Amino acid sequence: MLILGLDPSLSCTGWGVIRSDGARLVHVANGQIPTDSRAPMAERLATLHRAVAGVIATYQPARAAAEEVFLNKNPQSTLKLAQARGAVLAACGQVGLTVNEHAARLVKKAVVGTGGADKAQVQAMLKVLLPGLQTAGTDAADALAVAIADVHLGGR
Repeated sequence: MLILGLDPSLSCTGWGVIRSDGARLVHVANGQIPTDSRAPMAERLATLHRAVAGVIATYQPARAAAEEVFLNKNPQSTLKLAQARGAVLAACGQVGLTVNEHAARLVKKAVVGTGGADKAQVQAMLKVLLPGLQTAGTDAADALAVAIADVHLGGR
């Protein structure tokens, strides 16, 4: 079964596709979708939607998983994150792809063993859990972690 992990962000959305065969996990692909910070909001959201729709069309995942929204101290940042998530989730919904949502602490706990893990610990565990993974940018690594957590947390 192919699972698409998503780490939505307006500045750079990460994505990762893994194959789950029982307890065995295999890295399939990953990438990052940057947007131009000088572009109008609607254009940036359209870029995210188109790119995620393209990933879905290319890999045909059985389901997707994304991190739940967390509240920032800055309300504007929270709003921008919510808009980016909306564009990304709409691309999934457009083709009827189920999206499971997981809290960041649960993702870290499922991948590293502790909810307080830092990004370096998550990236180190990705190389253990996904043999053959050569490289993944920070946002793509987070997306792969979300996909792995979805398998471990029993996503449907």
